[in-house]
Amino acid sequence: MSKSFPDATLRLLTGVPKGGRALELGEVRAENPERVTDAIQGYTDISAYDQLYVDDQRAIGQYEADEKSLYEFLWESSLPPEFPIIVEDGEMEFDLTATQDQFEAFGAALDDTGREYELLTLVHTDEQDALLTDRQREYLTVAHRRGYFEVPRECTLAELADTLGVDKSSASETIRRGAGRIIGRFTLSRD
Repeated sequence: MSKSFPDATLRLLTGVPKGGRALELGEVRAENPERVTDAIQGYTDISAYDQLYVDDQRAIGQYEADEKSLYEFLWESSLPPEFPIIVEDGEMEFDLTATQDQFEAFGAALDDTGREYELLTLVHTDEQDALLTDRQREYLTVAHRRGYFEVPRECTLAELADTLGVDKSSASETIRRGAGRIIGRFTLSRD
């Protein structure tokens, strides 16, 4: 379906198997979303389509689909789907959160289907390799919530330190070190 509308973005917001079908909530983002949803409603695998929202750039619909292979594949791989699943011009993109063993099993199951796929990004985390210490995370979270990073600032360093129950120099140092770690992780020119 998405290949018929290569400029449209189809987003599967959520879905669950329902008997012999899948009950899904989908979104269309396109220049003329009603043209795309009309085609979806007329597609042989789609039944019971209800348009829930439409404007000049976006439409949301709930429908039942005969095609359940996505759910069957995810069920066999023992991984719950992460929504939204984005489909553009015949290609599907989704996120996956898994242990290393689950990830490898998922890759093997995908290989067994014979479908082409591409790993776009891989993020690996360990508790031992955490970006921030618990204290840095706490201080940065409080600073963000209180508006310390806003322009203009919504709270001063003294007010922030008072909220955290520490002196200004401790608050400042912990926030600077935590912010430095985050900036270092996400900048391209890292030493």
